[in-house]
Amino acid sequence: MSFPGGAPDLQQLMQQAQQMQQQLVAAQEQLAREEVTGSAGGGLVTATMTGGGELTAVTIAPAAVDPDDLETLQDLVVAAVRDAGRAANELAASRMGPLAGGLGGGLGLPGA
Repeated sequence: MSFPGGAPDLQQLMQQAQQMQQQLVAAQEQLAREEVTGSAGGGLVTATMTGGGELTAVTIAPAAVDPDDLETLQDLVVAAVRDAGRAANELAASRMGPLAGGLGGGLGLPGA
């Protein structure tokens, strides 16, 4: 394998990889503390999720509860959870994207 400007020092590469690993762990810990909210039915149902994807709460407005139409309520819950999941994925991508992009910096790591 050839590197532009000469071969990098292996110890230097290992230090860079360790620093990136530490940054990745810190970003994952931050994501686990951050929360996002998804909603459906104009806010009748909301779902709260951590940036790491853990569902922490579901809120259902009384107006969404119709004993004769539970299917609609169930659909709203699913839609709110999906919306929260989308928001969690976007948050994770914004936090982790710069770090994950840095992994390809000549280290030859899988997925880079």
